[in-house]
Amino acid sequence: MANPDFRAEIKGRPPTPDALISPRQRFCIVSAALMALFLGALDALVMSAAMPTIVAELGGLHLYSWVYSTYLLSRAIALPIFGKLADLFKVKILFIFSIGIFLISSIMAGSSPTMSFLIVSRVFQGIGSGGIFALVYIVLADITAEESRGKALSLASVIWGIASVLGPSLGGFIVTFFSWRWIFFINIPVGIISLIGIGFYLIELRAKKKEFSLDVGGIVTLVITILGFLTAFVLGGDTYHWFSPQVAGLMAVAAISGFLFCIAEKGAKDPILPLGFFENRGFGFGNGAAFLSSFAVFSLFAFAPIFIQGALRKTPLQVGMAMLTLSLGWSLGALVLGYVINYLGKKNAAVIGAVCLVSGSILSLTFNTSTPTVAYLTAFLLAGVGMGFVTLATLLIVQGVMAPADLGIATASNQFSRTLGGTVGVGICGAVLNEKMADYMETILNTGILKQLPLAAVPSAERKIETLFRPEILDLLNPETQKAFQESVADGVWVVFWVVLIAAVCCLGACLMLPKASTAGRSESSPR
Repeated sequence: MANPDFRAEIKGRPPTPDALISPRQRFCIVSAALMALFLGALDALVMSAAMPTIVAELGGLHLYSWVYSTYLLSRAIALPIFGKLADLFKVKILFIFSIGIFLISSIMAGSSPTMSFLIVSRVFQGIGSGGIFALVYIVLADITAEESRGKALSLASVIWGIASVLGPSLGGFIVTFFSWRWIFFINIPVGIISLIGIGFYLIELRAKKKEFSLDVGGIVTLVITILGFLTAFVLGGDTYHWFSPQVAGLMAVAAISGFLFCIAEKGAKDPILPLGFFENRGFGFGNGAAFLSSFAVFSLFAFAPIFIQGALRKTPLQVGMAMLTLSLGWSLGALVLGYVINYLGKKNAAVIGAVCLVSGSILSLTFNTSTPTVAYLTAFLLAGVGMGFVTLATLLIVQGVMAPADLGIATASNQFSRTLGGTVGVGICGAVLNEKMADYMETILNTGILKQLPLAAVPSAERKIETLFRPEILDLLNPETQKAFQESVADGVWVVFWVVLIAAVCCLGACLMLPKASTAGRSESSPR
């Protein structure tokens, strides 16, 4: 088990993780933790290929989006809560609990008799994966010396890259040759192996607070704030208009609850998120940069495919390859940075990443209906590498400026900022795109474009403007009409690319405001 070499402690310094954990034990812990992360990452990506089949069997087309939304919302809520609990209780117990919830809810999801039951199961899957996502990074940081933390944490980004490659294709394979239920049941053997590894090998290295008071008021108001805010962005511009009473009501609930959360945190003996943390430049600007980078990159993930397929007339396979460039760039950036960050410095790494993100965003503004493949692949690769640099560098900065006793909430706050940024970015860009595209599409429809489609190829019931995004359908129209549709899509998505650029530039500004390592200043205790 633990290495008995305590020479560092004899010299008056606390023992390093290397002195307390043998290489074999560290390998087992890292492997088990990354297996758990792979489960959560894969589950977030594998659903896309299975959902049409699930709807065909269970019905409930009107609940389609909630299979995704409830998972993301519950995961976002779980992240900061598990981060704080990791500073108070044993990480091993919390990790086993998170994996256990994820496995039980996977069995429930795979056995779902109705769409409503599946959605409830996804809520619990989101809670389990939120705990896993928070605790994996905490465990990797706990068992690694600070100077080697970059390499360890970069492995998590590699796992995300592998999951992004395997997820959609694995989902399609399982649905085609087995049953959609196996996309959930396949979690069981991998999850059990991870559970055994964590249970047998993980040891606690950080001292926990001996006295604490659970911040129930803070937890409740934080949950309501997150739920109201993110639900408004999930529904806004899609299910309901942005200025509808439903969205306005959710925003009002989130605002009131957020105000009550601030009051609760100021009066709490042991707050779940001490507001004084934000007075630390590393914590505040580090999480701000993570929010803005996710805003930009997840907006690209969501809306660049519309441009590639609609404006450039590429096939779904080509769209997938383009998005793969973005996700692999992210993984590659984080992996490379893990090995060179001690030479570059954390702030410099974050700034370089933000510059790459801005560069990729600027290139996207040059896109038009004749953009060559190499141009948009270069833009996505730059943006992905930039995201990999920014996310890893800011995570290390946020962890580094906080006291070891607050490592959990510091780590989870960074993960939460990324989740929040992605959700808000997709919501805002979706609203911008919908408003812009609505005018273009109405103009195109008024030309009678759909009447040009042969009835034998496209029945009347399928004659919707969305069908023109399929290259084989667009090919049925005359060249002038094809060009008009392509240019309309390009003009609509071009506005989204501008929003992405603005977020990327703001991210660069936040990275420039980060403290240097020598002046960062570590918080020795939680501000009250």
